[in-house]
Amino acid sequence: MDLRKPIDATAAASMVALCALWGTQQVAIKLAAPDMAPVLQIGLRSGLASGLVLLVVFFRREQRFLVGEAWRPGLLAGALFGLEFVLFAQGLLFTSASHMSIFLYTAPVFAALGLHLALPEERLAPLQWIGIAVAFGGIVLTFAGRGGGPGGDAAWIGDLLGIAAGAFWGATTIVVRTSRLSRAPAAVTLWYQLAVACVIALGSALWFGETRVSASATLLASLAYQTVILSTVSYLAWFSLLRVYLASRLGVLSLLTPVFGIGFGILILGDRLTPEFLAGAALILFGIVLVSGRDLVARRARRRPVAARSR
Repeated sequence: MDLRKPIDATAAASMVALCALWGTQQVAIKLAAPDMAPVLQIGLRSGLASGLVLLVVFFRREQRFLVGEAWRPGLLAGALFGLEFVLFAQGLLFTSASHMSIFLYTAPVFAALGLHLALPEERLAPLQWIGIAVAFGGIVLTFAGRGGGPGGDAAWIGDLLGIAAGAFWGATTIVVRTSRLSRAPAAVTLWYQLAVACVIALGSALWFGETRVSASATLLASLAYQTVILSTVSYLAWFSLLRVYLASRLGVLSLLTPVFGIGFGILILGDRLTPEFLAGAALILFGIVLVSGRDLVARRARRRPVAARSR
């Protein structure tokens, strides 16, 4: 029997913090892009982070989980994770960080829909379907109000790559939740994804000929931040949450990330803020309230009979 919990205050606060961190990802990569291609950045950071996570695995004495029944879904999740980031990195060559912030985080919609079909405990209620539709409508509205990307008329290519990356991320979540990885330690799950992503991303960098490197303080700082904070600390926290809380609810909360991403893009990269963005962000937040609020209301309703009986 699955004992994962609906969203509570701890999960909500944790997800807000994670979303703020993930919202800096596109900006960090864009800042270092003149010195190293995005796909090469992702390959290097994934390789370095996989080494750090492996140390965590051995420190916790969880290395026995690296072999056995978890390796097949581990490789599949890693392949999906790696392809997601290759699409993400190539998309950044055509479109802006703000665009990618929006389209990459369509992932919760794909994950929620897939988990709805795969697991009884992840079934979505009618109100939550409305919440997903409202949140997705907010993403579309935000997209409609974006400024031109660096690719000019070709920016739509990057936008489509961002949506495809979101689909692969959603598929990764489904694999993690529906396979033996759901019972594996978070560090083991993350190690598989980072290790395979490193191989795929570095291979893609070689394939596309995107291997030029120009050492700079910006590049070193960006890689350190991406490796330690984004690829190691934040993802360990994410997979730890997935083992405790319902993935579809966490996934919808992660729709906060594009709001942070565009905010950081405005502050750091000078992206233009539009009325459409403000309206779209409001719809995203309202959709999140509809999805996660149902769990809070249902939990309070269950507590009332218990409180009445105890009097």
